[in-house]
Amino acid sequence: MLALEGTAKGVELRVSLTEEKDEVLAERAKTDREAFGILYERHARRIYNYVYYRTSSVADAEDLTARTFYQALSNLHRYKVQGVPFSAWLFRIAHNLVANWHRDTGRHRSVPLDGLHELPNVSDDPPRMAESLEECRELRAVLRRLPADRQQLLILKFVERMPNAQIATVMGRTEGAVKALLHRTIENLKLQLAPTKAGKR
Repeated sequence: MLALEGTAKGVELRVSLTEEKDEVLAERAKTDREAFGILYERHARRIYNYVYYRTSSVADAEDLTARTFYQALSNLHRYKVQGVPFSAWLFRIAHNLVANWHRDTGRHRSVPLDGLHELPNVSDDPPRMAESLEECRELRAVLRRLPADRQQLLILKFVERMPNAQIATVMGRTEGAVKALLHRTIENLKLQLAPTKAGKR
């Protein structure tokens, strides 16, 4: 009977923990590994996706994701709630690990952009479908030529859907610098894609 009561209390505790905000869990995780486990479950997929987009490697993405959470756990005592979401703190750790990975391996940073668009509906008429596929290929080619920081910015903004303030935290820039870089990047993309569209008229 006592064992059943203990199990029920454990389930209740986990349910109540899963309803807590990240920042509350982060504070609790300093002494409670269960709380950190919930944070891991919440954010592991997003961190993995971000790292994969930056490395183009499943094995490296898995390794760097594990290292991100290991570093987060080891440095929880340094995390303080000061208007910065816990997720932005995690992404900053992942960003630093990816930067070190690129420096150590000497690889060119690029994004596997093949999965960043939806394929046209097969019910579309064939000429329109062919045109959409060609536009997707052209966009991917232009995106691959962008500098690494601009690729990262687009991932955080349009894949992770982060607000500019969080992107600024992850990238170590001011919010104003992020807005300016985003504007310049989008304008640059428009300019590079404009000649292609003009040629189709």
